[in-house]
Parts: sequence; structure tokens; C-alpha cells
Amino acid sequence: MQIANDRYRRVLAIAALRRALVLGFLVRVPIFAGGVVLTLHVVSHLGRAYAEAGLVSAAATIAIAISGPWRGRLLDRRGLRRVVVPSIVVAAVCWSIAPFVAYWWLLGLAALAGLFVIPSFSIIRQAVIAAVDEDDRRTAISLDSVAVEMSFMVGPAAGVWAATVWPTQWVLFVIEMLGVLAGVLLWFANPVLHDEAGPAVDDEGVPAQAVPVARSGWFRARFIVICLAAAATTLVLGGTDIAIVAALRDFDAQSSIGWVLAVWGFGSLLGGLVYGGMKRSVSAFWLLGGLALVTVPMALALGTASLAVLSFVAGLLCAPTITATVDQVSRVVPGAARGEAMGWHGSFMTGGMALGAPLAGFAIDRFDWQAGFVVVATTGLVVALLGAAATSGRATERRAAARTRAAAEV
Repeated sequence: MQIANDRYRRVLAIAALRRALVLGFLVRVPIFAGGVVLTLHVVSHLGRAYAEAGLVSAAATIAIAISGPWRGRLLDRRGLRRVVVPSIVVAAVCWSIAPFVAYWWLLGLAALAGLFVIPSFSIIRQAVIAAVDEDDRRTAISLDSVAVEMSFMVGPAAGVWAATVWPTQWVLFVIEMLGVLAGVLLWFANPVLHDEAGPAVDDEGVPAQAVPVARSGWFRARFIVICLAAAATTLVLGGTDIAIVAALRDFDAQSSIGWVLAVWGFGSLLGGLVYGGMKRSVSAFWLLGGLALVTVPMALALGTASLAVLSFVAGLLCAPTITATVDQVSRVVPGAARGEAMGWHGSFMTGGMALGAPLAGFAIDRFDWQAGFVVVATTGLVVALLGAAATSGRATERRAAARTRAAAEV
């Protein structure tokens, strides 16, 4: 416990890290709030079905997934400010129109805004990584994961509350404009995205390197399997989200959905804090396997109380698993290519989340709500086992090579 306290005290003493964490919270709250309000707007104000609301979300999600690597590569080559300005302009134009137009116009504008979305997750994670020494990287990333959980707990709840008080078109407009303001705040803050060991940067944050890092030098099997672990993690989380809602509806306890999801998120927050304070890292594949295994018992819930307890237990491994994938990606990719790498990582996570909900939904429709938990957990476990098997040989080879070098030096 003392070691964990020392780690957190050390990293929180760094002003750049504190600024990055606060920026991350402020930037992400409108993102999480906007998603749920967009659904409510389509269903209530436009009078469309939930499937049509899902189509808008899917269009925006696909656009965001496509934009991740592209925007991340621009971050590496052009710097934060030159990338954020076009995103601010496009977002301001699209979301000043989209809340007040018909369904198909809304869908198109949401997709366009998604293509030019501010790469906030990539920016904040790079800023967090750059602010600390390599030994403290996992602790810092864990704190960022905790900030994400806090944004997730605050954003949707605030958005739903506002949508029950005021017209959804104005709530959606205000939330998205807050997202634009968050982008402006990022532009002014211009956090450092490259650590001192990386390439020098100019005043705009552009790496001053003569030769760009070739994608072929790092976009290899190990990077891909880590990204697949990230995708499998969000697949489990996206499916679990839907299954929790289905279970509570079956229990005739729809009013409990909000607080049960909050308990799940609180478990993730605590798990992230514990993992960040640990002395040693744990493989993302082992954590993904653990997440899958603790998700399965949620299918055994007998009521709201037992589901909440099982959700809390499952949540304990959510943030640590995501943290581990971010940490491992940052260690297998050169610092000068970290923006694009984090973009790919984010796209894999977005894709996993997009697949998890319909996969669980199909199982729930075909069988029952219990099947939603089981099918996504089984998928996550399979990916964990395959990933662990694929990387264990390489880890053994690296350890053997290290022993050989040490022996030669002696």
C-alpha cells in the first residue's frame, strides 16, 4: 500500500500530468454525454425507432474509427495545433446545424463530424505518457483510465438529466459546443506529446526529425495482437453494457439501470487505481482473460442486488485491462509514431465496442439476457488465450537474448 501511495504521490507532483488529467476529464465529458443525448434526440424529438438511432451512432462510430489512424498520423507529422484547428471548425459547423435538421441530414452531419473528430483520447494519452518517466508510465495511464471512468459516470448522467428538463435539440447543441470549447482549450494548452527521449519538437509540437518513422517498422504482429486485445476488451464491455440493461428489464427494474451501471464503473475506477499502484505490470492478455472470467458469473444474477455486486467485481478488471493495452502499445512503438499508433489503438477499441453491443444483442434475442454475458465473455477469453500463446514465444526469446547479452558483457 505504501509503495502505491508513493507512486501516486510522485506522479501527481508533476504539473504537466495534472494538467493532462484535468484536460482529459473536461474533454471527454461532452463526448460521453453527447452519445446518449444523440440517441434520445433521434427517438424522442425526431420520433424515430431505436434502430434508426443506432444507425446514426453506428455511422458516427465508423467515421471515428476511420479517422483515428489518419488523425493520429497527422499529430505525429504536423503537431497538435495544426490538427485540432480543422477539427474545431468542422465540429462547430456540423453541430450548429445537426440538432435542428431532419433525420438523414443529422446522420450525414454526424458522420462528417466523426471523420474530423478531435483526436482527444490520443492527445491526452500521449500527453500523459510524455509527462512521466518510463517507470511511472503505467501509474500515469491508470490515472488517465480513472479520469475516463469519472467522465463516463458524469457525462451520460448529466446529459440524460438535461434532456429531461430541456428540449433535446438544444441540449445536444450545447453539449457539442462544449466539445468544441474543449478543443479550443486543448489548442491553448498545447500539451507536450513527446517525452524528452523522443525527437525534438518546435513551438507547434511538430517533431523535428529529418526522416519520418516508417509504418512498416512498428506495425507488426505484436502491435496488432495488442490492439486485438484492446478490441476484445471493449467488445466485452459493450456487450456487458447491453446485457446489464436487458437483465434489469427482465427483473422489472429499469429504474435501477443508472445506478447499477455506476456501480460497474466504480469497480473499474477502483481497479484502475489498484493496478496503477502495483509494482509490476501484468500482461494485457492475462487481464483480458481475467475480465472474461469474472464477466461470466453475471449471467447467474438472481436480481438487481446480486447483479450490482457481480457488476462491481467484473468492473475491477475493466480499467486495468485497457491500461495494460495502452501501456504495451506505448512500449512497442517509437515515440515519433505514437500518435498514429494510439489512433489505431483507439480505432480497434471503437470497433470492439461497436461489435460488442450487436453480438450481445443477438444472443439475448436468440436465447436470453444471460447469453449476452456469456457470448462476449467467451469471445474475450478466446482472444486472450490466442494472444497469450502468440506472444509467449517472443517473450521467451527476448529473455534468452537479454541473458545472452548479460553473459557476454561479463
